[in-house]
Amino acid sequence: MRCLLTGGAGFIGAHLAAALLDGGDQVSVIDDVSTGSFENVKALQARDGFSIVVDSVFNSSLMEELVAECDIIFHLAAAVGVRLIVESPVRTIETNIKGTEIVLELAAKRKTPVVLFSTSEVYGKSNGTKFIETGDLILGPTSKGRWSYAASKIIDEFLALAYYKERQLPVIIIRLFNTVGPGQTGRYGMVVPRFVGQALAGEPITVHGDGKQTRTLTHVKDAVGAILKLVDHPGAIGEIFNIGGKEEISIESLAFLVKDLLKSNSPVVYIPYEKAYGDGFEDMRKRVPDLSKIQKLIGYSPRHTIEDIILDVAAHERQKNNRSGALP
Repeated sequence: MRCLLTGGAGFIGAHLAAALLDGGDQVSVIDDVSTGSFENVKALQARDGFSIVVDSVFNSSLMEELVAECDIIFHLAAAVGVRLIVESPVRTIETNIKGTEIVLELAAKRKTPVVLFSTSEVYGKSNGTKFIETGDLILGPTSKGRWSYAASKIIDEFLALAYYKERQLPVIIIRLFNTVGPGQTGRYGMVVPRFVGQALAGEPITVHGDGKQTRTLTHVKDAVGAILKLVDHPGAIGEIFNIGGKEEISIESLAFLVKDLLKSNSPVVYIPYEKAYGDGFEDMRKRVPDLSKIQKLIGYSPRHTIEDIILDVAAHERQKNNRSGALP
């Protein structure tokens, strides 16, 4: 296939692009590298079938050309990370909603399938031991900018499903749960690379809040493998799927696990949310996916453990530090 990846120079996009190339597909990337990086796709640029355009999905005329030349669109372009969401709510809302609107409108003209990347953030304050795709979505008040990301991604999902139902545009919606792996940056608040970087540098491992909030972690290889299987399955069209891990862990326990696995002398310290993100910040106490839907359709079962994820991230960071001459 000829694949177009918006935001393809980001962490997940780069891993997905590599997997598509490995499968014999052609990959075109458009990315404004505001949160993505050339470093993520550096190894791909010499490969046959890969091309990258540095521009924004807001460039409608360029996007029209790119859509005309592709067989499927993987729409990853979005604001990423809690810190960016809190600091730049206008950018978050505009990037997520306007960008998605442009992609869907252009795709609908040619009935080009779209894989829309959403997020576990949409579940917000939802109750239950696990989050299921058909469950209610409960967000905080509009006065808390932290929820703008979740709200904008919910609108994206509504819009994609409207195009599917009203204009017969093939869409697949994926809600990713804390996808982690080599090459991810901790710059925007991603917890595992931040913890690993701090542990390797001998710096304090900073836990935000009381650390009792729980998450699951998904290795990017497990996520990408699931995405490729969904794309090949006709039963995925018009549906929403959680992709996540099975092991639930508190952020506090994760910090100590990173410290132990990497044999670090770093202390684990706790930072109030107000100091990390400003007054009034609200967090999700629990974020655990129900995976029964994707398991039933494609037999999804994540292969990588939390320990695997930490060690893979650490190996990549050590390699990067060695190349730059920084301390291991």
